[in-house]
Amino acid sequence: MHHPFTPAFIKSADEPHQFPVDSGREVAVAGRSNSGKSTAINAILQRRKLARISKTPGRTQLINFFDLGEECRIVDLPGYGYAKVPESVQKHWRQLLESYFVGRQSLAGLIVTVDIRRGLNDLDQIMLDWGESSQVPVAVLLTKADKLSKSSSLNQLMKIKKSVPSAVPLILFSGPKKQGINEAQSLMVKWLIITTDT
Repeated sequence: MHHPFTPAFIKSADEPHQFPVDSGREVAVAGRSNSGKSTAINAILQRRKLARISKTPGRTQLINFFDLGEECRIVDLPGYGYAKVPESVQKHWRQLLESYFVGRQSLAGLIVTVDIRRGLNDLDQIMLDWGESSQVPVAVLLTKADKLSKSSSLNQLMKIKKSVPSAVPLILFSGPKKQGINEAQSLMVKWLIITTDT
């Protein structure tokens, strides 16, 4: 796995049977609508417009797969928890995400983007639980860290630390300020590299 990533769009899936072949390794990125997920993906992959940043939250209702080469992928999971989405759509997302987490063998890591000013809500916790039950390592990107002063962001970090399992790394992240990008990249690389016992 080499830097910089050269991602290429593979496909979008609205149903589990549309997922690409389940081989190699992939890192999924999940987050509430408006949590800065697209910005984070673009920043980590050093691409300006890979994940389309939509002005209407809840527009990315599909799971989007991007190829990083060498049988590695990054997966953009649909933004969740947007109130204006009809019940039936929310149910569909939930089933789609659940079948992804339950069945996906190539899932090697999960990044959850959380707006640092808001902290984790129930849906974020569900994501952490799904990651844990799929036995994949999870990390939380505390996005929009540039919106807080240094001391407030550290206070929030300490507060949020209490609501996540101690094994979950919390990364202070800001796309515009280039904060936390290297940490997120090295985590991804670590997860994507297939470690063989020598």
